[in-house]
Amino acid sequence: QVQVVESGGGLVQTGGSLRVSCVVSGRTFSNYGVAWFRQAPGKEREGISCISPSNSVTHYIDSVKGRFTISSDNGKRTVYLQMNNLKPEDTAVYYCAAVSGPPTELITTGICSAVGVYENWGQGTQVTVSS
Repeated sequence: QVQVVESGGGLVQTGGSLRVSCVVSGRTFSNYGVAWFRQAPGKEREGISCISPSNSVTHYIDSVKGRFTISSDNGKRTVYLQMNNLKPEDTAVYYCAAVSGPPTELITTGICSAVGVYENWGQGTQVTVSS
């Protein structure tokens, strides 16, 4: 059984930084595609970044490029999202999601940010950026 557990959210001022973490249990970690999503009040859940832990291929949406960095520590079965230069519009519940392979193809075919691709979701962690 796959479990996805996020941690690390919190409250930060505009321009500050936070790192959220996601631990994925289950099968061989490198076979998973992992993504971070976020959902602000009254808005749809949006995929913001994806990673293939097997080869560190990554994807970002335009609004977070240059500010957010996704990475993985395969030994710890953990994916991180380092968020710098945070803005009030980044305020949301951040979710981690995982799906068993092929992780690189999910990114190269442009579908890794789609909600429907993922089978396993964490409970979410709140990130609040004050102005």
